[in-house]
Amino acid sequence: MKSFLKKSILIFLFLPSISDVSGQVSPLSSYQDTAFWQEFHEAYPVRPSASAPNEVRSIAVDKNANVWIATAAGVFVKKANHSAWTALPTEGPHGPAFSVAVDAENVAWVGTWEGVYRSRNQKLERLSGVEAPISALCPTQDGLVAIGPKGIWQFDGQRFVKKDWEVPRSVRHAMTDTQGNLWLASDVGLYNINKVEKTRILRNKNELLSAYIKGSASDTQQQIWAGGLGGVTVLQEGKKIRTITPAEGLPTVYVTCVKAAPDGTMWVGTEKGVVRYYPNGTHSLRFTRRWLLDDHVVDIDFDQNGNAWIATKKGVSVIKRQQMTLAQKNDYFHDVLLKRHIRAPWIAGQCRLEKAGDLTTWQPEDDDNDGEYTGNYLAMECFRYAVTKSPDAKENAKKAFGFLKLLQEVTDTEGFFARTIVPVDWKGVLHDKNRSFSPQELADELVKEPRFKPVEVRWRKSKDGKWLWKGDTSSDEMCGHMFGYYFYYELVADDTEKALVRKHVARIVDYLIKHNYNFVDIDGKPTRWSVWSPDQLNRDPEWAPDKNQNSMELLGFLKLAHYMTNDDKYQREYLRLIEKEHYLENMAQVIHQNPAWFIYFDVVLQAYIYPILLKCEKDPQRLAFYQKHMDEWFEKRKADQNPLINFIYCYSRNEKVELANSVDFLVDTPLDLIDWPIDHTQREDLKIVRTPVLEDQQVNILQPASIRMTVRWDKNPWTAAGGDAHIEREPVFWQLPYWMGRYLGMIR
Repeated sequence: MKSFLKKSILIFLFLPSISDVSGQVSPLSSYQDTAFWQEFHEAYPVRPSASAPNEVRSIAVDKNANVWIATAAGVFVKKANHSAWTALPTEGPHGPAFSVAVDAENVAWVGTWEGVYRSRNQKLERLSGVEAPISALCPTQDGLVAIGPKGIWQFDGQRFVKKDWEVPRSVRHAMTDTQGNLWLASDVGLYNINKVEKTRILRNKNELLSAYIKGSASDTQQQIWAGGLGGVTVLQEGKKIRTITPAEGLPTVYVTCVKAAPDGTMWVGTEKGVVRYYPNGTHSLRFTRRWLLDDHVVDIDFDQNGNAWIATKKGVSVIKRQQMTLAQKNDYFHDVLLKRHIRAPWIAGQCRLEKAGDLTTWQPEDDDNDGEYTGNYLAMECFRYAVTKSPDAKENAKKAFGFLKLLQEVTDTEGFFARTIVPVDWKGVLHDKNRSFSPQELADELVKEPRFKPVEVRWRKSKDGKWLWKGDTSSDEMCGHMFGYYFYYELVADDTEKALVRKHVARIVDYLIKHNYNFVDIDGKPTRWSVWSPDQLNRDPEWAPDKNQNSMELLGFLKLAHYMTNDDKYQREYLRLIEKEHYLENMAQVIHQNPAWFIYFDVVLQAYIYPILLKCEKDPQRLAFYQKHMDEWFEKRKADQNPLINFIYCYSRNEKVELANSVDFLVDTPLDLIDWPIDHTQREDLKIVRTPVLEDQQVNILQPASIRMTVRWDKNPWTAAGGDAHIEREPVFWQLPYWMGRYLGMIR
């Protein structure tokens, strides 16, 4: 990533919502792709020994972009354009450092267990005149101020002079305001020492949220932000004018530091991440390993370009940004996709990191849903070709279709297809290995789920000996395949390729018809989830949870087969299911699903089927039913702000709606595709709820893409916690809606 990012200027400023940017989203609902600021994170762990990371206490960046830190193990510096930390030796024995500061002359100062040090050519010299330890430093117009449990001193240019100012022994941070007044944050209140050396103490509840203050900073309006236990108190002329608590976006009441950025934003460090407050009244959170080495932030400083250097309990993180358009972001993602997420014969999927978070240790990984996700990839390449007429987009789409077709051919059956395949000499982890069930295990599973199907042989060798193929193919695979086939047929395939698609789709649907609309595996029995027969859906109460959804899916399969082949047998079966088996009435209940059975996964499967039903149906009455059905369904899904669903709706209904939310998602999505664990359950600014999915723990406010788990659209976007740093997701989740938006003319 770094080589790609170094091509741009790295500055960190506020990125407003696209929907708020004047002129970006026009009344005609089109977005002109212009450069925005894309954030990214670089991590610099501090390891004085191989055994453990080092706790950082304070950070300062000088004008030459050297980064100075005080740590539990001493003083370290990272030179500009270097990634390694250098330990700086001190005069006395090894010991902790507590504070670093850079003065107006670009001199770095360090407060340590044995006193104050000053940098000279990145070497430290110890100055006398203070009583150690020194826990806080503050450059002022009159010289550096050094504070510790034994007093306060000011450097007069030659030596430290002890001051008799009334200050506590527990000073945690010191800063000066624009008038040169000194502010001391302590365990017993906020102390203000003005130019005539008169001390004012703020500590009661009418002045501060609490007396336990960890840091302070002055904003562009000369208001003092004092942060500590309880949140942030904003003061004007020594009087409280407002407070910032979890109700205003803090993830916890444990505030650890406050810093003003060069662009006027205020950064509040907490034990659960860092929150930025912008002059326009909005705020944004950065937390988890995607953005910080550790959520416990202890200090923040900014370099000359405005990059935020954040000291945490486990090292230093820097949040940077570069200018990028959506088209450039797509190019970046496409490069990642081809490097790490396309495996033979042309499967699009996630990869496995042997070491969590380490992209140098990646290996390809099989997945139950390789067929579905490659169907998404196929659709993406189809839209890319339709927009650009790029030969490689057409070739990639052709190869993706070839893989999906091979999934059927490799089973050596009349129409059944596999979940996925791997080479017979596969070196990676093979998920769901073949196994057997004892009678006791089988009885246990059947009681838990009467529909349970014991699958003992999941992997079989292909007839030609080249592949291992995985059976027990699910309904989501079928939906994902058909979604991809439809767009390949419509947007890419020439006459010869259309004939192949027609034959392939007909073969699968014929196989369904032959087996009474159940997808029968090589064992002669339906797979666990691929059941569309009216005998189960309409007459077996255990299939009630899938009745409405699966009725809709089967109508889509038959309609697509008829649309492609013009063979009346598919239309006859389609009408028979509607007229005799009431599949339209079943489908009508999709948007009224019982809450016990509603899962977000089904929402995406429904989205796959809508374009087929709405674009292939020619009967005005049935088309009107599908249109009304999708309108009602989409109204319930708007809150998800899912760009794939939004653009599928726009495609299916010839509308241009929900563009701002879609573009906001595309802009806010991180470049980092590692599925870092995200846990919102410990945040105090959110509530844990059970909607929209009753079974899941979710947050009450939809979180932006930048602080969600890495997206796969069949995952619930409201999920409160999850993630696995051993996985990097494929970027198709972003590319597919992007290219749909381009195709629709909504992104220009």
